[in-house]
Amino acid sequence: MSLRVLVVDDHPLYRDGLVTAIAAMPEIEVIGDAADGAAAVRAAKDLAPDVVVMDLHMPELNGIEATRQIVAERPATAVLVLTMLDGDDSVFAAMRAGARGYLLKGADRAEIRRALEAVAHGEVVFSSGIASRVLSFFAAGSAKSALSPFPSLTEREREILDLVARGLTNAAIAQRLVLSSKTVRNHVSNVFTKLQVAGRAEAVAQARDAGLGAP
Repeated sequence: MSLRVLVVDDHPLYRDGLVTAIAAMPEIEVIGDAADGAAAVRAAKDLAPDVVVMDLHMPELNGIEATRQIVAERPATAVLVLTMLDGDDSVFAAMRAGARGYLLKGADRAEIRRALEAVAHGEVVFSSGIASRVLSFFAAGSAKSALSPFPSLTEREREILDLVARGLTNAAIAQRLVLSSKTVRNHVSNVFTKLQVAGRAEAVAQARDAGLGAP
């Protein structure tokens, strides 16, 4: 029986090339493709793929949230992330959302094929560079921080992100933490950079997805 694959990426040329490459693999069938996270969730529900190849940075609904919804609705479907994003935050956010694999877009056809088959059989797969970083977290005894939200943030930055997610303004955060407004602005700017977000609303969305910002 062929492995049924859904391909999700917002770049038409890359998506078309990926569809062609995967469809040419023996015993693998591409049953559909989608250009954004919302379309991916609908397609996964309608087509029941064995594996979803998922980009992360997409319009309407990002790949992290799409992964979370697909896994919640279809636990039997494996999500294999294929992205240009190699930061620790992206990796651990994807795995917390339920992805079973994480490859970078430099992966060749053989690596993608092995990953598709592996995640379909319940294994977890990482690109080599990412795998070594994940293992180093555990080898260094940092498993707790690796599994906590946003491991690249400092404790102070995570604290400030939590307050941002609760709806506090910079001025209110400065007053609560007894910091200068300039210091808070600098911390918020650093948080946005590390989370690779364009503004406050996107940062709040990511923080709440990760469980921050609770009353």
